[in-house]
Amino acid sequence: MKAYRIYAVGIVQGVGFRPYVKLLADRVDVRGYVRNLGGGEVEIFVEGEGADVFVEALRRERPRAIVLEELLVEETQPRGYKTFEILKSEERSSAPSNIPPDLAICDDCLAEVLHGDERRRFYPFNSCSFCGPRFAVMHKLPYDRENTSWSKYPMCDKCREEYSNPRIGGVRRFFYQGISCRHDGPKIRLLRIDGREIAVEDPIVEAARLIDMGHIVAVKGVGGYHIFADAQRDDVVAELRRRKKRPNQPFAVMALDLDVAKALVELDEKAAELLTSPQRPIVLLPKREDSPVSPLVSPGLDKEGVFLPYTALQYLLLSHTRGKFAIATSGNVHGGPMCTELSCVFSRLGKVVDYVLDHDLEIVHRVDDSVVRFTRGAPVFLRRSRGYAPAWIRIPRRLKKPAVAFGADLQTAGGVAFEDKAVLTQYIGDLDSFDALQDLDRELRWFIEAYKLKDFVLICDLNPAYNSTKLCRSWEEEFGAEIYTVQHHHAHALSAAADAGLNEPFVAIAIDGVGYGTDGMAWGGEVLFVEGARFVRERHLTYVPMPGGDFAALRPGRMAVAYFHVALGEIPEGLAEALPGGVAELAIVERELKNPRIYTSSAGRFLDAVAVALGIAQERTYEGEPAIRLEAAARGGRLLSLDAEDQVELFAEIVERIGSAPVRNLAYTAQYKLGSILGRWACEVAERRGTKAVAISGGAAVNDIIVSAATEEVEGCGLVLKQQRRAPPGDGGIALGQIYYAASME
Repeated sequence: MKAYRIYAVGIVQGVGFRPYVKLLADRVDVRGYVRNLGGGEVEIFVEGEGADVFVEALRRERPRAIVLEELLVEETQPRGYKTFEILKSEERSSAPSNIPPDLAICDDCLAEVLHGDERRRFYPFNSCSFCGPRFAVMHKLPYDRENTSWSKYPMCDKCREEYSNPRIGGVRRFFYQGISCRHDGPKIRLLRIDGREIAVEDPIVEAARLIDMGHIVAVKGVGGYHIFADAQRDDVVAELRRRKKRPNQPFAVMALDLDVAKALVELDEKAAELLTSPQRPIVLLPKREDSPVSPLVSPGLDKEGVFLPYTALQYLLLSHTRGKFAIATSGNVHGGPMCTELSCVFSRLGKVVDYVLDHDLEIVHRVDDSVVRFTRGAPVFLRRSRGYAPAWIRIPRRLKKPAVAFGADLQTAGGVAFEDKAVLTQYIGDLDSFDALQDLDRELRWFIEAYKLKDFVLICDLNPAYNSTKLCRSWEEEFGAEIYTVQHHHAHALSAAADAGLNEPFVAIAIDGVGYGTDGMAWGGEVLFVEGARFVRERHLTYVPMPGGDFAALRPGRMAVAYFHVALGEIPEGLAEALPGGVAELAIVERELKNPRIYTSSAGRFLDAVAVALGIAQERTYEGEPAIRLEAAARGGRLLSLDAEDQVELFAEIVERIGSAPVRNLAYTAQYKLGSILGRWACEVAERRGTKAVAISGGAAVNDIIVSAATEEVEGCGLVLKQQRRAPPGDGGIALGQIYYAASME
């Protein structure tokens, strides 16, 4: 008789792994036990004639929520077990394991909500071993009920029976830590914004009716509150924009199902698969011309951000609305983190929402929705959060010491790392908000405790003015830890390398809005040669004055003035209309151009200037707005024949054709030629340096036109351009690059 001790490492907590193992063991008639270990690893002991069959089945047959990174199997001596049991979790840590992300309601649970018995029919918190909240409700490891928000809800007799008896609970409910039903689970209620509860038979149905009437309703979700509003009515959308002080930034739209989504956006098989995946991200997809969504939802853009319900509550709410879709945007004031508590809704959203659909399941971790777009036909993260974080990313080098990475300052995620595993936090946001900075500090400390990290190094951005860098410096004092600073675009490059599994010298195209350079200037259009922790700045976009420094990033008209000055030697009087201060501000900018203090090589600032020159955008009300509108304006455009060698010449050739060529062609050509120039430079550097590895990263590396052009150029010289897949190319992936920097230190 054979016996095996097995250690499973991966996403094995909170996804029904132990119940699955128990039922598999009973099926093949082996005895022993399964238990969680404190670090998240699961230990299995099996003995019996079916031991080999058990091991093979464990390797091959698993529900899709279970992800095994490693399965360590060692033969051992039988111990004479009579049964197979799930043992209580042991408080020790051998090999750390993935913390399970929050997953969308599965088809089986949704079917119970719509057609099940009275315990779960129309129950808004239905979930099972393979779906529902995980990380968002987790106080600490291991993932046991007493360590989560579910601990305050004692099981009713029927839930306890399902939980303890595999024949009754089956693989979906047996030993499921979040088991509940309408008799013992969280409760919902509908409130006015002044806190008065509304006594109605069904708060969800009433909330849907209020949305249809044009009211704005805060709805508590898995990782925070959303703001729901009618997406069809211009007046409602305009009012929501006024209240949120969000004049142009697009809102996401939640659609009941794929059939509803198909009426809003153009869907292909890849998009449908992503929308219905357990992760349920917001996906940016081309708008349908006959879409019923108000144009004010995403003004000036050619794509709509859509997603499907990922909880029973959201599904039931939308099913009772007239259109079966609605705006579902983050429940925050402009620039601040999403509310996770009712007190926050009352204090911060009191002038934004009219009603609150609330429940009493505690949110431990704020978790925003993930956002994905397609670039060159492949899904790329704009935001990696719910559904994906905090699952780790394996990197191609092992760390000598654990590491803590603080990321950048915009669209931030931090991270911790150990061995060859990088654990990025959920999306934190912009660190000019003190609450967001506190979130970053709190989440990093939580992961350090969860993984029992000691003697770690700290990594932060080179920019001393970043709040993330200041936080990192404060940790240096608190912990006495060694600290590394990494140049912003070097971190972007290393993020792409870690993502792609590159463990060799490579060439990187790093393009974004801004990053503090080693010369004190604002970089952002770089071609680097990278050898681990070292890099050489081989090529970059031509330096152009940046009038007012960072102020020019907020007022794109300033960059247009600078480009006209450098490229053509003259500044059109009409540009004053693109400056909030009009003629007076134009005069100030002209004076600054005579004695510039800051120069920039930023691709983002070039795109800003082109967008203003073409009349596509004259202001920036959210991060990247001019560039995003420029890409949208190029839809249907074609390439014009231009001979520019750099972006300054390109700007001159573009503006000289204003009036003689369609704007969409000029917009398309400006972006395509920029990508071609960068791709050509990358080829030249790769040939000179003797490497075949080329990667692209940075916030502008999601632009389909730029990336397509760079890819065609790189493929034309016989190489492959690596795009990021597992982490955002933008600043949400900076922490991954910082971690890889630490792993590359000799």
